[in-house]
Amino acid sequence: MLGFVLDDVFLGHRAPSGHPERPARAEAVRDALLAADIAGRGRHIAARAVTDEELARVHAPAYLDELAKAVPGRTGWLDADTYFSPGTWEAARLAAGATSQLAIDVMDGALSQGISVVRPPGHHATRDRAMGFCLLNNVAVAAAAARARGAARVAIVDWDVHHGNGTQDIFWDDPTVMYLSVHQYPYYPGTGAPTEIGGPNAKGTTVNVGLPGGSGDVEYAAVFDHVFVPALTKFQPDLILVSAGFDAFQHDPLAGMRVTHEGFAAMAQRLRALADRICGGRIVAVLEGGYDLDGLAGGMTRVLSAFAAPGAILPAVAAMPLHPVARAAIEGTLAAHAAAGVPIPSISTPGQAP
Repeated sequence: MLGFVLDDVFLGHRAPSGHPERPARAEAVRDALLAADIAGRGRHIAARAVTDEELARVHAPAYLDELAKAVPGRTGWLDADTYFSPGTWEAARLAAGATSQLAIDVMDGALSQGISVVRPPGHHATRDRAMGFCLLNNVAVAAAAARARGAARVAIVDWDVHHGNGTQDIFWDDPTVMYLSVHQYPYYPGTGAPTEIGGPNAKGTTVNVGLPGGSGDVEYAAVFDHVFVPALTKFQPDLILVSAGFDAFQHDPLAGMRVTHEGFAAMAQRLRALADRICGGRIVAVLEGGYDLDGLAGGMTRVLSAFAAPGAILPAVAAMPLHPVARAAIEGTLAAHAAAGVPIPSISTPGQAP
């Protein structure tokens, strides 16, 4: 049974005029999923507040104290991009708690898959800093909750167009959590180089592929086929979490990628099929970025379709020709891991038939 979080409380995180991270984002996803009959294909999970214990696993106590004093019931800014409004603290605590609960329920077997439509987003929030529209790192809280619930290893796949520096920071030296990101590079926040592979105790559990602007469905499929799927197969996680940002969409105003709705479907299908193969189908997607409403609505609807259907057959390795710069990016990631002595199993040369 698929579980989903859709709650209007997340609309209470009210954006300043003109800010791209606005309530309409969650409304667009909610309306699209309801139109796609998510209620008939899964079970609604009520949002619940994150506990102090859950937050303390991934965020520094001083940082949490700072947020608790500055944010509740007030309006202001934590940095040049990250605002808060009177409803933000409740929304942020419910976003982290709801995503954590989905991960727990999937680990317990009460649910098989999950979709968490929450805001504010989280993957830029580091252990001790808010940035990039993010206050609490929802997916990191969920990963830590799954570990506490018995998962030996958890993987986080981040396809948001911006590198999830916060998630990488939190699990940098943790060998039990693999973080894999495909993102536009170089771009905000400036992290995500292929040589960023993890700390001394966790080499190889951070995997970054930075694609050039203009990359689309073919390039993203190649990243999954040549890097992510083999890396995840080697790691053998008990749960896959997805930082599902849709700002790589071809019309998104904050980036320069060319991914279509079908491109997001291809990524989701690969992960669902892989989850069926290696971790009993356990997979949870949490909303991150995405600022074109059609991109958000169509992208998350494709995730629902992929998660709601068994994915027993992994799609064939993409063999279409790649842009030379994108091909070099994929090969650069593979070379960085090989040079560090933590190679990712090779399938074939990117852009050629296996």
